[in-house]
Amino acid sequence: MVRSFCRSMMKGTSSHHSTAVLARNPTLPLLMILIWQFWASSLPAGSPAPAPLKVLQTLVDLLDTGSLLSATVQSLGRVVLGFSVASTLGILLGLMMGSSATVRENLDPIIESFRPIAPMAILPIAILWFGTGTPTALAIVAYASFFPVLVNTVHGVSRVDRKLVLAARTMGITRSTILFRVVLPCALPSILLGTRLAMGVAWTAIIAAELAVGAKSGGGGSGGIGQMMFVFYAYNIDLNAIVVCMAVVGMVALMIDQLFRFLEKRLIPWRQ
Repeated sequence: MVRSFCRSMMKGTSSHHSTAVLARNPTLPLLMILIWQFWASSLPAGSPAPAPLKVLQTLVDLLDTGSLLSATVQSLGRVVLGFSVASTLGILLGLMMGSSATVRENLDPIIESFRPIAPMAILPIAILWFGTGTPTALAIVAYASFFPVLVNTVHGVSRVDRKLVLAARTMGITRSTILFRVVLPCALPSILLGTRLAMGVAWTAIIAAELAVGAKSGGGGSGGIGQMMFVFYAYNIDLNAIVVCMAVVGMVALMIDQLFRFLEKRLIPWRQ
């Protein structure tokens, strides 16, 4: 019954297949790279403009030294930790707000007051409290991740058919069983959507935070791919290396999105 309701609730929702389309038809990306290379080759000798072949060579060099992989893993570790804390709190609070109108009415004004504030807007306060190290980056990530998870959890729980909950109570089923066997399965699609959005926002936030912290500390912050980009800009003006970092940021974001889409298909097959 629960799966039947959730299936009907999510009917008509489709997944994006942009990655598969690009894999089957890579003509456009290849054409763009060729145009880019032709444009770079037409510039005067010694021009700092990045070119595909130079970017590729820089990528090989950075991979050879291990610095690019180390910085990427460092940033990902911060994202996972901050996201884990934020999503746990967001889901728990979302379950409470979605299940109780009283809790929702009391907390909603507070949530809506903080939600529009951009994560980078709290960076000065975070630096004053935590310095220019990892705690500041974690605070930015957690703040950025919290609201997408919370809002989608509240939305999913509040849309659960109350007839199902009342029927379960009539049969004498405990509150905890109703929560895990009725409410959560129906709210799961919305919760997973919130976590996927939150992870994307968290990855964007960590790069911005590392860039800003790197600028604040003169390149001597706590590392990460964002700070690596700042160092390449501020000290070397190495546009090829910056483009490599940008490409890695984009590829990691794509892989994160695809991972969460895969988890959605595995955990909520009735949505398909």
